[in-house]
Amino acid sequence: MKSKFSLLALLSLLMMLLPLFKANAQRYSLKDMKAQMIEDWERSKAYTDQYLNTMPADKFSFRAVDSIRSFAQQMIHLAQANYFLMGTAVGQQPPANIQSDLEHNMAVQNKDSVMQLVDASYDYCINAVKTSAPDNWGEQRKIFGHEVTELGLMLKTFEHQAHTRGQTTIYIRLLGIKPPQERLF
Repeated sequence: MKSKFSLLALLSLLMMLLPLFKANAQRYSLKDMKAQMIEDWERSKAYTDQYLNTMPADKFSFRAVDSIRSFAQQMIHLAQANYFLMGTAVGQQPPANIQSDLEHNMAVQNKDSVMQLVDASYDYCINAVKTSAPDNWGEQRKIFGHEVTELGLMLKTFEHQAHTRGQTTIYIRLLGIKPPQERLF
């Protein structure tokens, strides 16, 4: 009987305190999520720029092994995927010059051209998030035979660029260079 009374008293106390916890809890809105995404894209752009600046200009053609992309090609792939994936997410066509096979175009594989292309792709993604309507983030997009929400595809775009940038760490390390320190914040 005593334990039932204790349990009842504890539940009563929790019921009285619950409104206090709710009143102090902050709501996280779609506007907050959008602002966080923009901040993350801006941070990721700066982090990728550190990678691009860490790699010496004369090593942009470096390949860890012959059967994979060069450092420049990896970064060009990152940029083109940023345009393609984010463009699909928000229903925009990437610029015409982005849709060509830039990975095999030697004229754009120098450090300056790669940096310009990569930075422009990040600016494109940042602007796409800034101008997107969070109310539409639940709309379905079809890509590679899959149905994905607009928000889901925006997140996959972010995941892809982080994955691709991460792959280039080995290129930098194989040249005996220390890669940039991770930037989570």
